[in-house]
Amino acid sequence: MTVVSEKPRRVPNRCDGHQLHGAFITAAAWLTAHAAEVDALNVYPVPDGDTGSNMSQTMHAALAEAAQGSDTDAGRLAATLAHGALMGARGNSGVILSQLLRGFARALERKRTFSPADLAGALDEASVTAYRAVVKPVEGTILTVAKAAGRHAGEAAQQRPDFVHVLGAAVSAARLAVKETRNQLPVLRQAGVVDAGGQGYLLLLEGGLRHLQGHDQSDTADVVDAVAAGREAAPTHAHVGHRESAFGYCTECVIEGAGLSELDVRSELAALGDSLLVVGDGSVLRVHIHAEDPGRVLSVAARHGRLRQVKVQDMQAQHDVFAHEVLRPPTTSTAVDAADGSSDTSLPVGIAAVASGAGFVSLFRSLGATVVPGGQTINPSTQQILAAIQSCVQDTVVVLPNNDNVVSTARQAASLSRKRVEVLATNTMPQGIAALLAVRFDEGLEQMLDTMRAAADGVRTIEVTTAVRDAEIDSLQVVKGDYLGIVDGRLTVAGTDVASVITDLLETMPLDRCEILTLYAGEDSTAESAQLLLQTLARRYPELAVELHEGGQPHYQFVMSLE
Repeated sequence: MTVVSEKPRRVPNRCDGHQLHGAFITAAAWLTAHAAEVDALNVYPVPDGDTGSNMSQTMHAALAEAAQGSDTDAGRLAATLAHGALMGARGNSGVILSQLLRGFARALERKRTFSPADLAGALDEASVTAYRAVVKPVEGTILTVAKAAGRHAGEAAQQRPDFVHVLGAAVSAARLAVKETRNQLPVLRQAGVVDAGGQGYLLLLEGGLRHLQGHDQSDTADVVDAVAAGREAAPTHAHVGHRESAFGYCTECVIEGAGLSELDVRSELAALGDSLLVVGDGSVLRVHIHAEDPGRVLSVAARHGRLRQVKVQDMQAQHDVFAHEVLRPPTTSTAVDAADGSSDTSLPVGIAAVASGAGFVSLFRSLGATVVPGGQTINPSTQQILAAIQSCVQDTVVVLPNNDNVVSTARQAASLSRKRVEVLATNTMPQGIAALLAVRFDEGLEQMLDTMRAAADGVRTIEVTTAVRDAEIDSLQVVKGDYLGIVDGRLTVAGTDVASVITDLLETMPLDRCEILTLYAGEDSTAESAQLLLQTLARRYPELAVELHEGGQPHYQFVMSLE
């Protein structure tokens, strides 16, 4: 349900750029307050969800660019936001979000002010533009949610040309579409989660609606004015005594019991707040809701069973921090380390590679690449990759994304450069290293790319991390804290011992066709444990040349390549 403010904002029949800017600020704040929850909507129970963070940072970049001016022209303001999102896009979700904003801006082009019908048209054009930008659109994703929001906004505008009514219809449609994603994508249904990108877009729409309903704080405007004037924003001050949170509390818990009814719990909690999720089975239900009174939520939940994993977060406090942070002028620094990051100028083709972990970064640099720091959970922006491309002295540059969630961002950066840029779609850092080791610069560019691509495709990448929740994936039972063995992005083995997980996993591989097993130890692995694993694998697989390097990568105890 949608929570209606007791003191709704007076919304005119037409809005200008200033009012649009305010709505985007609150929308971004609302998304940022829940970015961690969106990150947690991971199909695999691994600690590297980044959809919410990527969308939030993309919005941060859009608002940072808009904060440099004070344009009251709605069309120009929307274009500025879209350009900021384009340059600041991170990950697949950020790239799609930038395309949604591009379509939104296109619909408002040359409009100094806009009507509720224009808003509906902009939401619809946002969806159309995003669909066109994706080569193979998949239903059950953010695209589906955006399409439902745009379509229902248009219908609402015909019924009653009122901003709250139109955006409220978009929110309601998006909420239903997000819930339905579980039925559209089997992988989501099996994992018991909704699409993360769709949930992120829903939060943005909800934030915009909350702005219209008067839920954002008045001192936000003071921060905007301060940044626009080029002076330091004044700090906000907390009020002494009780104050109702304009954003409420994010309340989560797990209910354990016998014969639990998902429908009954959902119907009882629906009247207490919004963004309600109740998922699980007859013995365990996971509850998430945004409510003004978390105590009432927990009381209702406790009537159904035993509570555990109770978490209550003040979203207003998170919004206050965001309102101060997001509106700071952007820094001029780039992702490229000027002291050591430039590619080898003696090479005929420049190489830009995305990498995380001190060991991996050092290795890519030693192979002549300009390194863009980033990877899983810390996807670089379009601007950062573009800066690396431009820093190469060569007129032709090959980009190695080294992460499947960075490929679309790399392609977006490539399209913005005047150089000839080729994106070799490497999905892992071991693939990127193999591609670089295979480079023969005496070949023509196309042949060189084919050689690099073949080398990357010949690498099997194995990753070991720790499960962050219980789960059942492809009939594999996973317990929180288990070590997980992932082969080329597919969860394959789970267990309580790192060495056993790796050996069990290797037994499933065609080792008779492999020669080299390379281990890259992560930042959480000790030198002793890495050496012990090296010795164990060398004894067990004498036919393989087993090597050990420092990777320094976060979240993954070991990353391995099998060639």
